[in-house]
Amino acid sequence: MLRKSGIRLLAATALLGWGTLVVPGARAQGAAGGGNAGWFVPKATQPPAAHAPQAAAPVPLPAPTADSEEAQSQNPPILPLPPVPKTPDVAKSAPPPAPIIGVISVPDVMRLSSAAQQAERVLGARRDDLARDAQKEQAGWRDEQQKLQGQARTMSSDQIQASERKLQERVIAAQKDFRNRNRIIQEAAQVSLGQIERELVQIIRQVAASHGMNLVLHREQVALSQESLDITQQVASQLNAVLPTVFIPAADVDPEVLAKSGTMPTTADAGTPAPAAPAKH
Repeated sequence: MLRKSGIRLLAATALLGWGTLVVPGARAQGAAGGGNAGWFVPKATQPPAAHAPQAAAPVPLPAPTADSEEAQSQNPPILPLPPVPKTPDVAKSAPPPAPIIGVISVPDVMRLSSAAQQAERVLGARRDDLARDAQKEQAGWRDEQQKLQGQARTMSSDQIQASERKLQERVIAAQKDFRNRNRIIQEAAQVSLGQIERELVQIIRQVAASHGMNLVLHREQVALSQESLDITQQVASQLNAVLPTVFIPAADVDPEVLAKSGTMPTTADAGTPAPAAPAKH
């Protein structure tokens, strides 16, 4: 049978591009701050980079001679190993059944799945909204920084430091909010994928058993197979019949809070609306 871990890997790569959010146009600064990599950080808040001292060239040491004690110590001694214990004979058992092989393409099943298409559509829109908000906020940071640079000549040192500190606090707060929103999207994707994966494993077993197959391989790993061995289309059709949609936590609901509340809907009660749970900030 197809192992569940293989299904998880291929389903995760085929369903959605649920990776870490990368905001276009972000400037990687703030190496000294550590936590602001990949985000725009005002230049005025960055300390000047310290010049690393140039290391002195190492002095080459003379190679030890073949008859020196140092050279002899570099050769590890040959230690005797204990005798290998004699293992008892294994009793004969019935041979395994003759393999009846089928093939399946999990990525194709995910592309044909209406539930996977629903998750991609809903969560893809949330990722796009997050990217737009992040770009808009970054533009505000740049405008504020340019404004401070233009007013620096008419401001005192204390006023400049206070304005820079205020802008830095705004940057940190926005970063925290964006990271939290991105985490909620990622966890909502995991909830959706988990429902599809659970049904997919069962359906593959059922379809394979209906054909008398006892070994199902990934089609992408098979160099040659006949079309009659491929159960991809049948599995996708059965998956759409059993699981046409999946439960996706609302955009303002934190999946972690929902899971801890014990009210996470399942396929059996998918028609029952989930109680609202506050998102973590």
